[in-house]
Amino acid sequence: MATIHDVAEDAGVSPTTVSRYLNNRIELPAATAARIDASIAKLDYRPNLLAKRLSTGKTEAIGLVAPEIGNPFFAELASAVEDEAENHGYAVFMSSTHGKREREIACLNRLSDRHVDGLIMMTNAPDDGSLARLIAGHENVVMIDEEIPGVNAPRVYADNISGGYLAGRHLIEMGHTRIGMIGGPEGLFSVGERRAGFEKALAEAGLALAPQDVFLGEYTRDFGRAAALDLLGRADRPTAVFAQSDYNAIGILGALRELGLAAPKDLSIVGFDDMPFAELTSPALTTIRQPIAAIGRLGFQTLLALLNKQDVADVTQLPVELVIRDSVARPPKD
Repeated sequence: MATIHDVAEDAGVSPTTVSRYLNNRIELPAATAARIDASIAKLDYRPNLLAKRLSTGKTEAIGLVAPEIGNPFFAELASAVEDEAENHGYAVFMSSTHGKREREIACLNRLSDRHVDGLIMMTNAPDDGSLARLIAGHENVVMIDEEIPGVNAPRVYADNISGGYLAGRHLIEMGHTRIGMIGGPEGLFSVGERRAGFEKALAEAGLALAPQDVFLGEYTRDFGRAAALDLLGRADRPTAVFAQSDYNAIGILGALRELGLAAPKDLSIVGFDDMPFAELTSPALTTIRQPIAAIGRLGFQTLLALLNKQDVADVTQLPVELVIRDSVARPPKD
């Protein structure tokens, strides 16, 4: 098996140079880096990770915890984390919790057992305080996408309040005065923030969100459909709805089709996320775009800073933007 000394000799550099290059601790001229890469490939060199771990006390691996890796939203976040980690020489071990608290706790325990150097966590369920208390016992944990009340770890997520506000203001500017809302579970951080921004826009226009027009449960297509069927079954119903996720919006569009109705003629819709399918729906979905990949990249960069004992911000919010497509129109005249 080739050693780092073999690579150095073949590339015409010192073993220290090869080591620092592989650990991203030196910036080499392009020609020198290319020679080292060619020697590594030719000799099929593989670093002795166990020896490296024993000498440095680090695994150069992180854990990534997601509620559901099959969900395209979380998959995009995870892909961004993985790409950024690879750029810095870190492996990523991924776990899917399916929203189960016991699985989230098990992932944190792996960090305690030093199987990984740090952890990036995503959750989609309200916390009863147990997760926040457990995270408090760890130094190298970063939360992305969602906030957990009382948590002491750095958090990276989109500006949900601005997103809700932009959604509400757009519908109001289009002439809607009765607007419903369909979203995720009550008590989840993003749900509360998106609602707060939405209600701020309504209040500025002298409007209010009627309790009977609010449906909170899950960020899923099925919940969006069920809520919309209830909403649309009423004689006195809103002319527009703010869907707190694009998956809710897809369910609303399905409910409209089932009832022989269509957006935006019978109901205007603004979603949230700007998933890739949003521009492929019929009609194309007006939505709030959050920078999903940027959240993932910054999540890893924040964790890396923690691992390097650097100061990091407690909270980092990334901006969102309104993407106007075809699912919003002016309400029909009486």
